[in-house]
Order: sequence, then structure tokens, then C-alpha cells
Amino acid sequence: MSSNQKTETQATRGAAPILVTGGAGFIGSNFVLDWLASGNGPVVNLDKLTYAGNLANLASVEGNSAHTFVHGDICDGALVARLLAEYRPRAVVHFAAESHVDRSISGPEAFLRTNIDGTFKLLQAARGYYESLAGEERERFRFLHVSTDEVYGTLSPDDPAFHEETPYAPNSPYAASKAASDHLVRAWVHTYGLPAIITNCSNNYGPFQFPEKLIPLMVSNALQGKALPIYGDGRQVRDWLYVIDHCRALQTVLKRGRVGETYNVGGGNQRNNLEVVRTLCALLDELVPESKFRPHQQLVKYVTDRPGHDRRYAIDARKLETELDWHAQESFETGLRKTVEWYLANSAWVEGVTSGAYQQWVAQNYGNRGVEPATVQGTTTKEVLR
Repeated sequence: MSSNQKTETQATRGAAPILVTGGAGFIGSNFVLDWLASGNGPVVNLDKLTYAGNLANLASVEGNSAHTFVHGDICDGALVARLLAEYRPRAVVHFAAESHVDRSISGPEAFLRTNIDGTFKLLQAARGYYESLAGEERERFRFLHVSTDEVYGTLSPDDPAFHEETPYAPNSPYAASKAASDHLVRAWVHTYGLPAIITNCSNNYGPFQFPEKLIPLMVSNALQGKALPIYGDGRQVRDWLYVIDHCRALQTVLKRGRVGETYNVGGGNQRNNLEVVRTLCALLDELVPESKFRPHQQLVKYVTDRPGHDRRYAIDARKLETELDWHAQESFETGLRKTVEWYLANSAWVEGVTSGAYQQWVAQNYGNRGVEPATVQGTTTKEVLR
């Protein structure tokens, strides 16, 4: 039995659960798996199962009595209120969000609905639940809102990294919707006394990331001999954070973070997109020596940049490091190797999530930039209703 398949220990049996929203998505599922593997107690996992939510991410905890999955929408305030009343969680960890910048440019409405209205409905339900608590239950309850560094806008090459007091300046519909959700959470702290904490993280990467994002897209395309599309000149800089480091940071904030505070979470790994792809190609050359597409860097293709593409993000995580003694454990090189090895070992997972709907989006987003869409793969999503 693997660590992710542990049954409840005596220490956690009977403990109050946490409610995780979006726990079948990339970061959410990694958080749920790591939380359960660490023996932190039960999880109630609420996910709408949109294209990026995948129950296959949670296959290793199927049958684990410490994990309860609920198929539902955070915009359904009545459902959220019922779950809070029934399971009486000690915390809400809010991941559920539309998160892809390109998709927000082509279809912003879904981002406003989920990221703004959904967060509002969740906050209202949490507020009502918190007001019903007393004693130790009330004292320990926390609402952890997981957000992004994109709310801060863009940096020039010589600007200092984003810190918790950096003014918000979102430049994409996605970033604007997340900024709005951050403001809502902050307002519910100061107006209604909801014990909430906000985290703003840099670019995550690792297992279970949907292949619309840079690293899994490049791995998938390279293995098929397809073009590796690089926006513009490829010099856009991001701070790369291995997803398990992020999950451990969130656990730390949930346990010791101060109510009403914001904590930036970064990996301390600034790389531009071209560097990322070149490093990834070299890894694939090493790990897949039989590939007929070696050297994989020959597949790189520069394409038209996306509108309003932010030039640089960088995170100053010193507040989290000094106040809560959290530090990223993975360098970009070690984290990327683990990530590539995971995708190579889990090709069936990739095939299962690259559905016809995903391929249709790829054709729409990259087709007018001169990149051939990938072959359509058929898949079905198991529906779970409770």
C-alpha cells in the first residue's frame, strides 16, 4: 500500500475535516494527496469537474475513508452551505478557479463567474457557517484563499520582486478576476471578521498539470514530434515553483499563518520561457534516448505572442520564510526532472485528459499562429454525484 493509500490513523480518526474546493485540479489534487499522505486528517473535496478537473488525479485515494469527493459547483451557495453544516470542517482551502490566461482572453465570462461570483458564494456560505460556531470550533476555523502572483501585473528586468504590499495591477481577464477575488476575501475579513488568509503563488509545475500549460504541453508535443510553440521572443520570465513545495507552504500557512495576512509563495527560480523549454528538451534527450525527434530543441517554433503578455513575474517570499519557517525544497533542475519523469511514466494519464474538447481549444488557440493541432483523442469523464 502506497503512502497515498493510507487509511486513517488513530490520530486523525474522528478529527474534523477540511473542505477543499477544486481538489480534482492540478494544484488541488496534489494538495489533497499530500495532505492525506501526511496524516493531517480527512478531506471533503468539492469539484465541478470541468475540463481541468480529473478524478484520475485522485485514483490513489479511491476507497480511502478519509477522502470524500463531492461533484458540485462553488457557485451553488446552497450546496456549499449544506456541506459546511454536514461535515463541520475546521478549514476551507479554496483552489477552485478558472486559471488559464489564454482561455480568459478568448472567453472571459467563465472566469468572472467562477473566480468572482464563485468566491463570493463561498465566502457567504463560510461566513454563515463561521457565525454558527462557538468555542474551540470557532477559534480554530480558517478560510485559506489560494491566489496568484499575476494580480500584481508585470515587472521590468530590473524591478524588485513582488512583495505582499505590491499594488495590484492585473493585465489579463484571468488576473483581474483573481485580483477581484482577493479583494473580496480581504473585505470579508475586515467587514465580517471571517478568519481568512490569502496566498499568492508563482508559476506551479509538477504532476497532474493539464497539458495546456507550458511544461506539460512541451513534453507532450516533443514526444510526438510536434512543434514546441514559444510566444514572441520567449524571454518572458516566471518564478517556477514545484507544486509539492507549494502544497507544503499552504499547509504551513493553514497551521501557523496570521488571520488577515497575505503570504507570497515562490520557488526562487526565475527562468524565461526559452530557458525552460531548452532545459526540458535536454532532459528529454537524456531520458528518452530512443526518441526519433532528438535533439528535441529542433522542434522549437516561435509564434505570435498573445495579447497583453506580461514580461516578468518574480516573487519575494521572505515573509513566509522568516515568519513561518517555510523554504522551497526543490530547485528548478530537480523539480523539472521529477516532473518530466512523471509525465514519461504516466502517458496513459496524458492520453486520458487530452480529449476532443481540449484538442478543439488547441486548434483555436494555436491554429492561427501556424501550429498544427494534435491528433484528437477520445475520452470520457466519470461523473460522481453525492
